[in-house]
Amino acid sequence: MTPVAQRAIVTGTSSGIGQAIAHRLLADGWRVIGFDLAPAHIVHEDFIPVRVDLCDAAATEAATRAAGVADALVHAAGVLRVGALGALAPEDGSLMWRLHVDALTRMADIAVPAMAQAGRGRVVMVGSRVSRGMPGRSQYAASKAALVALARSWAAEVVASGVTVNVVSPAATATAMLDDPARQSAAPRLPPLGRLIEPREIAALVAYLLSPEAAAITGQDIQICGGASL
Repeated sequence: MTPVAQRAIVTGTSSGIGQAIAHRLLADGWRVIGFDLAPAHIVHEDFIPVRVDLCDAAATEAATRAAGVADALVHAAGVLRVGALGALAPEDGSLMWRLHVDALTRMADIAVPAMAQAGRGRVVMVGSRVSRGMPGRSQYAASKAALVALARSWAAEVVASGVTVNVVSPAATATAMLDDPARQSAAPRLPPLGRLIEPREIAALVAYLLSPEAAAITGQDIQICGGASL
């Protein structure tokens, strides 16, 4: 009998880190349900694209319920807006909070209790090194720092149910986000490694955190920093 593939909801699968994670999980035998507002670029028999605006609360909840019980939830969708004090745009802060925090909260509130009831599950959030603070990125940093608080709180709630919750926080990563005109006034900082982090490197860590071997890792914020935290 062919074993049933594990099912992962992954956000932001149309590009960048989310797409790299989807490709890695598909290669590892997962069935991936990709949430994204942009059209899907992945063609694979085990990839199920779902067009959804994650900043729309009702649509996010409906998509999560329609996806059914998942073995993993990976929130990789993200956006960066920059601004210094005196020039902060409330709409930018609201956008990042809705996408990074509110969408995750709504998905997790549906998906994680089902995982806990099943006695197994994995949640991974893609955070950022910036969550520790960086000039000109206070609103972004605040929304990413919130992920760590959510992860530690949820991990404590479900640790006895076989569910783990972790954050993976990369330094500047080679994605299309670096070319976004909204951030051209704030160039990325190369880590001491001397190059940007590659999306596939983040995907590899996420894949490990979803594996049975990572069952004892929960409530952690794991840095992929290229030496930036040294």
